[in-house]
Amino acid sequence: MNDLHREAVRLGLVSVLVAAVAAVMAGPLKADGAEPQKPAEAAPASPIYGVTVPKGYRQWQFVAPALEAGELNELRAVLGNATAIAAYEKGAKSENSEKGTRPFPDGTVLVKLAWKHVPSPEFATALVPGSPTTVQVMVKDSRRYAATGGWGFGRFIDGKPADLAQHQTCFACHAALVKDRDYVFTRLAP
Repeated sequence: MNDLHREAVRLGLVSVLVAAVAAVMAGPLKADGAEPQKPAEAAPASPIYGVTVPKGYRQWQFVAPALEAGELNELRAVLGNATAIAAYEKGAKSENSEKGTRPFPDGTVLVKLAWKHVPSPEFATALVPGSPTTVQVMVKDSRRYAATGGWGFGRFIDGKPADLAQHQTCFACHAALVKDRDYVFTRLAP
């Protein structure tokens, strides 16, 4: 092999190395040559519990509505994932439908949406959702949340977790008022 040939091989190897480094630094390409999507940012999690707003929760089944009077002045709707709905339905078919399935099984997730209520512009005596106030989430994981009755809590305002002080009140309120209902206020609407 002559010097000219060796130099060509060396330059060829250097070119391949430079191209490989550039490709690694640029990131992977999809098989079709399109730019890959950037990894999704982690959803914001609640302090203390690390609960996030579940993806697709708006397609979950309706559990029950609520009207919160007084200072809160809210309309609320509670939605449940398939595990929650199965537990509620099993309880509704039991002899004591008030009891329901208690405790709820791990994997149960309940989401409460809340809005200020306002009079309907079309029918003044009807109340309709106004501006949104919070999305609240309860997640059942008896190991992870053993100290709080098996439940983790999240309260979100405009998609961001509420502050630590608000999350410190979640379990205390549920424990004081609905401990005998596995810490869940919401009953399945008939």
